[in-house]
Amino acid sequence: MDAIVLENVTKSYDAVTAVNAVSLKVRSGAVLGLLGPNGAGKTTTIRMIMNILVPDSGSIRVLGEVVTDTTRDKIGYLPEERGLYPRMKVLEIIVFLAALHGLTQAEARRRAKAWLDRLGLSEWSDKKLIDLSKGMQQKVQFITSVIHRPPVVILDEPFSGLDPVNAATIQEIMLEMRSQGSTIVLSTHRMEQVERLCDAICLIDKGRNVLDGELRAIKQSYGKNTLHIEFTGGDGFLNHPGIGQITRLISGVEAKLKPGTESQEILKAAVLSDAHITRFELLEPSLSEIFIDRTTRA
Repeated sequence: MDAIVLENVTKSYDAVTAVNAVSLKVRSGAVLGLLGPNGAGKTTTIRMIMNILVPDSGSIRVLGEVVTDTTRDKIGYLPEERGLYPRMKVLEIIVFLAALHGLTQAEARRRAKAWLDRLGLSEWSDKKLIDLSKGMQQKVQFITSVIHRPPVVILDEPFSGLDPVNAATIQEIMLEMRSQGSTIVLSTHRMEQVERLCDAICLIDKGRNVLDGELRAIKQSYGKNTLHIEFTGGDGFLNHPGIGQITRLISGVEAKLKPGTESQEILKAAVLSDAHITRFELLEPSLSEIFIDRTTRA
């Protein structure tokens, strides 16, 4: 069973269509990257899945059920905008929100203390949320989203305000949750994290679904069209007519091949030049490149 299914979902605000006939399936136990430029319709889509907003047309099902307040209770939701009470104490607010999800006070406190310890917040448990840094507040918000062990988790920019160490910890937890059967929808602008974490993606642009499917298959469908070349000596071979855009790196270059150009043509030109090649690798396009390609089309 697919954990989340949207069929021709549309939502408008006055004359603006925020989401336009979007269809989407999120496989149970998978991590889906929900991507798109600012204002593309991602947050509206998430709020409809959460039953915060009601679509003008189309249907949404979560865990096989039509979206209601009951299905909302089965979803852990971390919104982009923080929604916690800033003057409540950290442990107090986690326990309070966990109890709203049906946990007993004792179980809520036990889980909360375990989470605070794992995320390095134990010594802040009696501090007011307002006294914490932005990154610490984000970790508290994350805890409140997953403490009740929901089968579906929606994370909207979960890495906001986190340093690389804490971001890596959240990534590790997400992969643990996936291995335990949770379905995760990740909305983020950090393409490198999508490539590390996601099984599939859905790219929304101007309210429409412009690309979706398994991430591996999407990247393979674009083919390998970028050369990573490390070398010493002259770079005259980069003037080859089969090379398009060139990005200079500290260790070498990344060169886009023009359609119809074979990588071996470039390698032959490099060998015949006065360059000494130490690395020559043909790469798939990055997710960032695919994102830019699909969102800048006329």
